[in-house]
Amino acid sequence: MKKMIELIKNRSDIGAGTRGSDLGIDAIEIAAINKGSQYFINYPFVDVPTRNSSIYQNDNHPFGKHIQQIYEQCKQVASTVEDSLSAGNFPLVFSGDHSSAMGTISGIKSAYPDKKLGVIWVDAHADIHSPYTTPSGNMHGMPLAAMLNEDNLSCKINEIDQSTQEFWNKLKRIAGPAEKIQPASLIYFGVRDTEEPEDLLIAHLGIKNYRVEEIRQRGIEDCVAEALISLQDCDMIYISFDVDSMDSELISDGTGTPVPKGFIPKEIVLILKEIIRSEKVGCLEIVEVNPLLDNKGNKMAEVAFDILERITPMIELKSGD
Repeated sequence: MKKMIELIKNRSDIGAGTRGSDLGIDAIEIAAINKGSQYFINYPFVDVPTRNSSIYQNDNHPFGKHIQQIYEQCKQVASTVEDSLSAGNFPLVFSGDHSSAMGTISGIKSAYPDKKLGVIWVDAHADIHSPYTTPSGNMHGMPLAAMLNEDNLSCKINEIDQSTQEFWNKLKRIAGPAEKIQPASLIYFGVRDTEEPEDLLIAHLGIKNYRVEEIRQRGIEDCVAEALISLQDCDMIYISFDVDSMDSELISDGTGTPVPKGFIPKEIVLILKEIIRSEKVGCLEIVEVNPLLDNKGNKMAEVAFDILERITPMIELKSGD
């Protein structure tokens, strides 16, 4: 039976340090409309209610900002993703900030608790801080640490309060036990903006990072093929695509934490297509488009939609039995 793509729209942005990524999904839809595309009416969709109004409330979690609301949001995202997978669909998740991945990964594991999940993280940032190591307290920098059940206490710089600790542990255990993924099942593409605690943890855990320059030197096909061999024991793969993996100087600053010297759109398309060819990809998430920061109109959203259009036929082809 052919799987249907289901769009999951999660307009939450409270895990970021700058507001505006909640508008990213609408910006991508506007890009589609301006291009004359019917994309967003061709597929069923679910709107996940948000807790973005909590930004107006006092928050007493400096090392896990809005952690209670993010926990509640991620629970709802997890339930939505689980429902989509259980119905035999391919969840294509659009999220504001990257803290959403804790919900998406938890939802995948809830739907398939006995399957080993591989994660390919296409991003400028490692997102492997914990409340104990974060320099900012912004939770879009923490999803992988939560899913790995990794506090990185050897690099601890923060003394966190009991409430933050409790919600951090709850985030790890959404829809199942902690450690949703294993370090050997996580691969980075394009990470180039990290802090020392992250670097030390990545080295300690042996997580592979395919840097932009390595990929250009060796070739996309070879690097993706090698990554897929590393994930050959995984039953399914989740791809998380943060648009800041692309070169901010060549495209735009329309993302919360733009970083230069990243991928160009053509490279992202090829990377995603090569991964999808594996037939193991069961979920794709696109995050961190922020039109309020875009210095070139709606450029980042337009680029993101162009990429989406180019890879969707491959998703549809590989979703059929």
